[in-house]
Parts: sequence; C-alpha cells; structure tokens
Amino acid sequence: MGTLTPLIAGNWKMNKLPSEAESWATNFKDALTHLDVEAEILICAPFTHLAGLRTVFMDSPVAVGSQDVSQHSEGAYTGEVSAAMLKDIGVTYAIIGHSERRDYHFESDALINAKVKKTLETGLRPILCVGESLAQREAGQAESVVLAQLEANLEGVTNPNNLVIAYEPIWAIGTGKTATSDDAQAMSATIRSALKKLYPSHAEGIRILYGGSMKPSNAKELLGKPDINGGLIGGASLKIEDLVEIIKAAN
Repeated sequence: MGTLTPLIAGNWKMNKLPSEAESWATNFKDALTHLDVEAEILICAPFTHLAGLRTVFMDSPVAVGSQDVSQHSEGAYTGEVSAAMLKDIGVTYAIIGHSERRDYHFESDALINAKVKKTLETGLRPILCVGESLAQREAGQAESVVLAQLEANLEGVTNPNNLVIAYEPIWAIGTGKTATSDDAQAMSATIRSALKKLYPSHAEGIRILYGGSMKPSNAKELLGKPDINGGLIGGASLKIEDLVEIIKAAN
C-alpha cells in the first residue's frame, strides 16, 4: 500500500433498490463504529441511491460516489447526469471508463478523456479504470493495452491532484478469477512508472486501486503490495461482513 491512505471503494453496479440501500447503509455504518478505520471508504451506487446514501453516511467515515458521469456540464442530454449535479448532493467521486461501460456502451478513449477532464474541472475525484481482456493478456499485450488507455484517457489532463487509477483486469471481474498479487503489483508498478513520466511531481501521490475480484480471502495479500493503494470492490461490497473484512485488511 505504500504510504498513501488506502481507498476501499465499493462498486455496487446495478444492484439493490434505493430503500434497500439505505437500510444496508445504516447497518454498515453501525458495523464501522466498532472498527478503528484507517482506510478511506467509498460506496459507488446507482444514481437513484446517491442522495439517500449521502444522508445516511453524513456523520460517518463513508463517502459516496457515482458509477458514471456525463462529459457535459448541462443541456439537452436526456438521461445524463452532470458532475455538478453529483457534487451538489455531496457525491465526491465518480467511476469513469469501467470495463462494462467500455464494452456494453462502447465508450471510447476520447469520451472517457472528456469525462475525466470534466470531473476534475468540477472538483469531483475521478476513478479512472484501465485494464486488459484475457485475449490481450494471453497475446502478451497487457502492458501496451493498459498504457495506451492511460495515455489516451489522461491526454490534456494537467492537474492530477484528485485522480485515482483503478487497474481492473477484465478477465478477473465477476469470473471468480483473480490476478495473482504479483501480477497485480507488476501492472500497478507499470502504471506508476507511466504516471511518473506524465506527472513527475504528483505520481507518488496518485492512488492505484486493484479492481479484479478483491475479497476477504485475498485482500491482505493484494493490499500489502507497494503500488496497490486500495481496491475497487465489486460483489464483495454488497455484503457488509465481506466489506468490513476488506477494510480490516487495509488497516
């Protein structure tokens, strides 16, 4: 984890009803009162849940994030949600470029770049996701794919103070497969090296999360690596007991 405060970020994806989310959040907040929490904790939920979660987590160490954000400030963009709207209800982070957005919604590197810029400009913290497919890894292209994404997605970004990177090997998301801790560290170190070239004076302060099926059984090992500064947690973030165990592993 290095010297940075680890970020444990839950990504609920399209799960739970808003009413279920608030009940979950109340129980989760209670569970945290018994913990000496050293990590920063974040729940990224569907748009419909965000205001309610923010209310429940108001006096707690838990921040609230969105799973996507528009590249536009306002206007005739039906169905879109702007960074300013999110900020106005107390949201502090936005996931950008998740592999599911790239794959299912055909989000391009140029679009993701525009979203990163807009988010930073508005004062939200983008969690930029990068990662390779199984085919790309087996073809020996993992590093080149991730570095190309990183370069394209950060083009023209000059102030990375609030930037977070999440490395998510696509082949390890929701498949039960996990990159070994050494694989995860190797790619995180590659990302860190690229960030040093882009932002020589900021790179050591940019958190790199691992986002490929982190769970209680592997969290300690993954979080013990020097260039892994937290996790973007999928399925395990829906279960209070699992998420608490991962937070303990980050302490």
